[in-house]
Amino acid sequence: MTAHALAGLLWTRRPAPEADATHATTHSTRAASGDIMTAPSTAPTLTPQFCFTTVALRDFLRISRGAVDDSITQNLNALVTPAKSGFDPASTSVRTPRGAARQIDPRSCQAFKDRVLFPSWQARSDVLTYCAYVATSPDPDDPETSLRAAETEQSRERVVDERLDPYSGRYFPREARTEKLALLLRQERSVEKIVRSRTWGLVQERCGNGNFQDAEAALNQWRQGREAPRT
Repeated sequence: MTAHALAGLLWTRRPAPEADATHATTHSTRAASGDIMTAPSTAPTLTPQFCFTTVALRDFLRISRGAVDDSITQNLNALVTPAKSGFDPASTSVRTPRGAARQIDPRSCQAFKDRVLFPSWQARSDVLTYCAYVATSPDPDDPETSLRAAETEQSRERVVDERLDPYSGRYFPREARTEKLALLLRQERSVEKIVRSRTWGLVQERCGNGNFQDAEAALNQWRQGREAPRT
């Protein structure tokens, strides 16, 4: 997403970010009854209000991770093609080792990555990137700006005798909401890195395609393939 596009989105105001986040992720937690794949996450409408409403931001990330990454084992198991020959009673006499997982058809694996996994990761990346842009941009609408200014002025006017209380001279200004958002985003990016690494390890193990690239490299390759001009 270009800086120009981000700037255009930045000042597009829409109400009810909580409802927007819920709507954007609700269908990602619902698999269609006739489809074996979980629906991919889609990013909510991106506005500064959504980013500063940290409950909505966290809910989107949590629901998306829960539907795709936290349940990756179930999602991959659902891709295993059922036996076409029907049930063989003799198969119950063969003990399957604990932890053994059936390999998934490469085409099913690729379809899952292209239609569910990478789009969900991209949706979360778009949200984190946009909100990082918000966190580093001027925030003239911060409702606590005047309050912080008043508190700063009071601290300047206060007469402090540090001989009586050595800590009384310390002033800790109220944190701006952009600073709070930046801290939250740093935490969420760390979580995202761990989640993707774990998910990608399981996908590689079950799909067995011999490709040892990491999660970010795989996502970048998918992005490039999607953006490449089609002839």
